[in-house]
Amino acid sequence: MSTFTAPKGTYDLLPPSSATFLAIRERLSAPARRAGYGYIETPVFEDVKLFSRGVGESTDIVSKEMYNLTTKGGDELALRPEGTASVLRAALQANLHKQGNLPVKLWYSGSYYRYERAQKGRYRQFAQVGAEAIGAEDPALDAELIILADDAFRSLGLSDYTLLLNSLGDKQCRPVYRAALIEFLAGLDLDEDTRRRAEINPLRVLDDKRESVQEQLVGAPMLRDFLCEDCKAYDEKVRELLTANGVAFVDDPKLVRGLDYYTRTTFEFVHNGLGAQSAIGGGGRYDGLSEMIGGPALPSVGWALGVDRTFLALEAEGVVLDLPPATSVYAVALGEEAKNVLFAKVVELRRAGVATDLAFGVKSIKNAMKSADRSGARFALIAGDRDLAEGVVQLKDMSTGEQSPVALDALVTTLKEKQL
Repeated sequence: MSTFTAPKGTYDLLPPSSATFLAIRERLSAPARRAGYGYIETPVFEDVKLFSRGVGESTDIVSKEMYNLTTKGGDELALRPEGTASVLRAALQANLHKQGNLPVKLWYSGSYYRYERAQKGRYRQFAQVGAEAIGAEDPALDAELIILADDAFRSLGLSDYTLLLNSLGDKQCRPVYRAALIEFLAGLDLDEDTRRRAEINPLRVLDDKRESVQEQLVGAPMLRDFLCEDCKAYDEKVRELLTANGVAFVDDPKLVRGLDYYTRTTFEFVHNGLGAQSAIGGGGRYDGLSEMIGGPALPSVGWALGVDRTFLALEAEGVVLDLPPATSVYAVALGEEAKNVLFAKVVELRRAGVATDLAFGVKSIKNAMKSADRSGARFALIAGDRDLAEGVVQLKDMSTGEQSPVALDALVTTLKEKQL
């Protein structure tokens, strides 16, 4: 046994479950791709100030969970704890917002890093698929992204989840609410860290999961009661569009999520079978983030969906994705000459688009056929000296056991006709 193991809070992604993860990534991103979102990939580490400014100094992500590092040249970097700030930074750096149509629509997929208390559903390296629409303020855009996320989860066969929805107001109405909330929080019995968080961003206290804090928040002023007329109208339009397009939601006036940059629309998808780590995705509008990181005013909205949590949600609902087998044809050669011939046919089949494997290091036909069965292949190709002398290989249907000779020069055509 190796003396090394995966670091705490991480795990190895191995076959066959890795095929399900790839399928989850594909299906989570498919609705966004169909809606005109182009792929973007950013570095896994960035200037630490990108996250301290954008995500927020008061957040646990920045204050407790970021992996910070100092390079030999003295640069202060951080492994990315989330995707939005990096994507916006890349879009600004490349001047994508100046190249024509707004919004700039981007989607991404990758790993993110937070030093959290490791448990099932909460990892120190985790995978997300995200989508961002940069440079437009339109309730239809908020609704579009929420619908795309809902469609993504539905496409996987998930149903036991709830969409939580809230509005966080804007720079006009939030200061009035902030003052009322600070006054309310001042009368509570809070620890020093929580009081410090309340001074920087009091809305973050609403996101505190501890029962001792939540019990004291009963009767706290709700932002919804302080929304200005513009924010109310915006919020109502988002809800109207969701309802008209068959997306159910639940109002959650305490929903603020763990990032400081959100404004107006904020939302979260929670799965009912995952316990404490129930969020499988979420996002919202972040109209001021571009200015926070030194860019122009670019109202934007986006989301991130958790690949790891979605995998657990599928398990919780007992959903098994219908995935094609990794191998459709498995070749078994009886003898060195037959192996040379079948090796060439395997290459030819692969180039023709047929997923094909070959029994390597064969000791016996019995063991080779066991390998063919374990591969999940629909057909096995078997050839020995006698078959080659006749210019054929034996094609065996692994589900029925039926076997018949097929001419070598017709093998690729025959298998393609079987829709492999």
